[in-house]
Amino acid sequence: MQLRTIDTLREPVRLAAGLTPGKVLDDEAIKRGLEAILRFGERLRGFRPEQVRAVATNTLRVARNAQKFVQEAQIALGFPIEVIAGVEEARLIYIGTSHEAPAVSGNRLVIDVGGGSSEFIIGKGYEPKLLESLYIGCVSHSIRFFPNGAIDSHAFKEAELAARREVQVIKGRFHKSGWNQVIGSSGTARALADLIADNKLNGPEEKNGQDSTSSGLDGVITLQGLKGLKHRLLDFDHIDRVTLINLKEDRRPVLPGGLSIMLAIFDELGIERMEVSDAALRVGVLYDLLGRTQHHDMRFVTVEQFMTRYAVDREQAHRLGTLAAEFLSQLPKPSHESRSDNLALLAWSANLHEIGLSISHNGYHKHSAYISANADMPGFSKNDQARLAALLLGHTGKLGKLSNNANFSDWRMLFCIRLAHVLCRSRTDEHLPKVKVRSPDSESFEVQLDHDWAQAHPLTEFSLRKEAAEWERIGYRYTLKLTN
Repeated sequence: MQLRTIDTLREPVRLAAGLTPGKVLDDEAIKRGLEAILRFGERLRGFRPEQVRAVATNTLRVARNAQKFVQEAQIALGFPIEVIAGVEEARLIYIGTSHEAPAVSGNRLVIDVGGGSSEFIIGKGYEPKLLESLYIGCVSHSIRFFPNGAIDSHAFKEAELAARREVQVIKGRFHKSGWNQVIGSSGTARALADLIADNKLNGPEEKNGQDSTSSGLDGVITLQGLKGLKHRLLDFDHIDRVTLINLKEDRRPVLPGGLSIMLAIFDELGIERMEVSDAALRVGVLYDLLGRTQHHDMRFVTVEQFMTRYAVDREQAHRLGTLAAEFLSQLPKPSHESRSDNLALLAWSANLHEIGLSISHNGYHKHSAYISANADMPGFSKNDQARLAALLLGHTGKLGKLSNNANFSDWRMLFCIRLAHVLCRSRTDEHLPKVKVRSPDSESFEVQLDHDWAQAHPLTEFSLRKEAAEWERIGYRYTLKLTN
């Protein structure tokens, strides 16, 4: 499978530059971001939802007002925006880079220095094996150590030491895995490689035929080149006065931060030479999207791994998921709903609803919800995990905990999985009568089943009436009809 570029749009926004010390995006950054997204939205008009995947990274992971921004951005773009975790960003970066990089025997190390975070991945072939995301990036580092563009050797030393302290945390595990190839992906690595090459700072290595043309990639960074670039930069006391050949204006403000981080990475991990690829997160997202359309969705793989790790009762999970899906299929499909996405989410909820039993039976649903909300789940966005955790938390027990959550909207799916949970309590394949469900409006549910069957199963009937009372406590109408 190979991607072919038809059109590209790129606009530096640097949201991280608008992040205040209190982790709030300022109005100017929000305005820049929304204006750019609105322009992208025009280009995407006419695309179907399954053809578009938009992801947000570190700045919107940490900003306290991220949710408000994302809501406005989704309206401007016309498509959902997923805020992805650091390790998910790392996974996607590796997927993108590995598809464009030449084959290598053994492991490859991929490093991506972004605006607010840096990702480190060791993988083999197309499979990432070790993933880390550190809170150091060219924008945040430039603001912190080179305020207003001022440059001096003391600031450079402090910036490198701070980055080295972060990298030291992962150094041992990465050295233990080892690597035969180092690739720098995306913006910062690309910019540094171009500056080093254009200003002839790599030294004799390029003259010995070891340049980027021999690798099939797009450039090369050497430790000597980075040190030479630092030396040239320290000839100036302010970034606006720097006269390096082909220094792009959009890269100028973040060059000191990006360079200091890359130097720290090279020194701490003992790297002498790094090849550079333009393929990174964007390409990885596209390959991951293609995988979803061709039934290679990483989320299914992740759920399968969790089921194995937590020794899930697969028969019960299948029993619950099948019944919940049957109930959802009986309810009308709202125009805004993606039925296939919701059926997948319902299945994942059924498959993982008992993972909390590995901790304790008492309140296991709370443990299940906590694990799914906080674990690294490759393929899942933050929103995916939040929706999944809410369904796991609410699949049994009291509903008050979700009725106070203004962000929860999956009430129909919750109705389906709770009803299935009540009916599957015996954990057997006992034949159920035809159960019909309806939702006459957004705040009412109706369950209809055979009277004689209910009389022969008094515990189930009692549980269904308790279920109706629980929904009524939070303002829903829930009717149980027993028919002949």
